[in-house]
Amino acid sequence: MNEMNEQPSKAYLEVEGNGEKIECLFNPAELTISKSNSWQAGDAKGVNAPALRFQAGQSATLSLTLMFDTTRDGKDVTFHTSKLLNLLKVDQDLPASDRSRGSGRPPWVKFHWGDLHSFKAVVDRLQVRFTYFASTGKPLRAKADMTLKQWQDDGLQPLQNPTSSTPTLHSVHVVRPGETLDRIAAARYRDPTRWRLIAEANDILDPLALPAGTALVIPEQPVVRRRG
Repeated sequence: MNEMNEQPSKAYLEVEGNGEKIECLFNPAELTISKSNSWQAGDAKGVNAPALRFQAGQSATLSLTLMFDTTRDGKDVTFHTSKLLNLLKVDQDLPASDRSRGSGRPPWVKFHWGDLHSFKAVVDRLQVRFTYFASTGKPLRAKADMTLKQWQDDGLQPLQNPTSSTPTLHSVHVVRPGETLDRIAAARYRDPTRWRLIAEANDILDPLALPAGTALVIPEQPVVRRRG
């Protein structure tokens, strides 16, 4: 199909936990990626510049601006912006939370736009500006500036096609509720012990934490040729 005739993909945020999708009314005009490393200068005398020692990589960030406009239907635009603000709230139902101790954390999110997918990230900064109102004071237009910060070192680039990290032939499997890696391996390979092949292809550190709706790369098993 000619790309000129294809329908444009709508960007959205995938939210950890309940599989919620926050759809963007308008696709962002630009995305900004920032990444830095931490280096430390050693003690050195009589030199123009000291040798630097690498300390650690810093979390990458993805910054974007989302526009929301409900002037056509007259609905309150906070219906959309409140979903973004909720991403900063603590959810005690998420893994590693403890209700008895009152501990928890906000969810991670992933930005998706067609074939473009981000790393798992937390909302590091959110600023919402309401720029247009009805005569009653109801907000109808808003601009949200977001900075997403890398949640963990998953070995992925900030933006990538999810299949680009696997050079071999593969397919994609969307996790259903209750599915585990060994069950997926049993269905795909007829061998539940091959779950590590899927885990390695998707950089999964905890095979027990597999949210429904996750898209997994399923590598093809190498062909074993018999010697004549």
